Amino acid sequence: GYSHWKGQVLNSNELHELYEGLKLNKVNRYDYVLTGYTRDTSFLAMVVDIIQELKQQNSNLVYVCDPVMGDKWNGEGSMVIQSFLFSKSKQSNLFLKNLGSFKISVFIFRLLTGRKIHTEKEALEVMDMLHAMGPETVVITSSDLQAPLGNDYLIALGSHRITKADGTKITQRIRVESPKVDAVFVGTGDLFAAMLLAWTHKHPNNLKVACEKTVSAMQHVLQRTIKSAKALAGEGNKPNSAQLELRMVQSKKDIENPEIIVKATVL
Repeated sequence: GYSHWKGQVLNSNELHELYEGLKLNKVNRYDYVLTGYTRDTSFLAMVVDIIQELKQQNSNLVYVCDPVMGDKWNGEGSMVIQSFLFSKSKQSNLFLKNLGSFKISVFIFRLLTGRKIHTEKEALEVMDMLHAMGPETVVITSSDLQAPLGNDYLIALGSHRITKADGTKITQRIRVESPKVDAVFVGTGDLFAAMLLAWTHKHPNNLKVACEKTVSAMQHVLQRTIKSAKALAGEGNKPNSAQLELRMVQSKKDIENPEIIVKATVL
């Protein structure tokens, strides 16, 4: 969202050193691990190793992956990581048996599976392909598929596969339609992934409620943000990236206990 950025790219040695510190202090037992944007292949390989070791400490650990690889901008697909890193990601078991939950965009769906998605039916078929790769929960955060409520809405789709005690599997599928907001925000994917993790923890067997709370909280944050940004920009002016910074702190109550303003449909 900004013209300039600074900082360093962490590599596997730096990640390993941080993790060793957690082990030495005996605090390397977690219920969840959430990863996002990664642009170093050695770092990616180290993430897989750490997840496997953490699962030895807690076999019930759930790994939630937000594979920030690219998205559609102005109607065109664009990568935000190098192609060699994408190839490494696709080949690694980062996207296989280690995954518990997968939050993803339609653009990345196509990259991972080679399948183009034009309809909701095709999206559900691809979600089944990803279930077969490992993750029990798959959520498409937003898509430009035709929404039943009309062109002013974005669709999010969720699929949760449950293995019953007798070994049989059942799948919950839901659709959420949320109003489009005419602005480009930075950090919405990160916020969505974090809240999806939190609400699936609170409602582990009810993806409908978890997604309703996640998307409703998103709407509260975005509406508060756009209202504030427009006031800062002044009448008739388009808000800039700084003015569109998500009003997270101001939305604390909505994040912790969102009023449900977006309902999900069970498919």
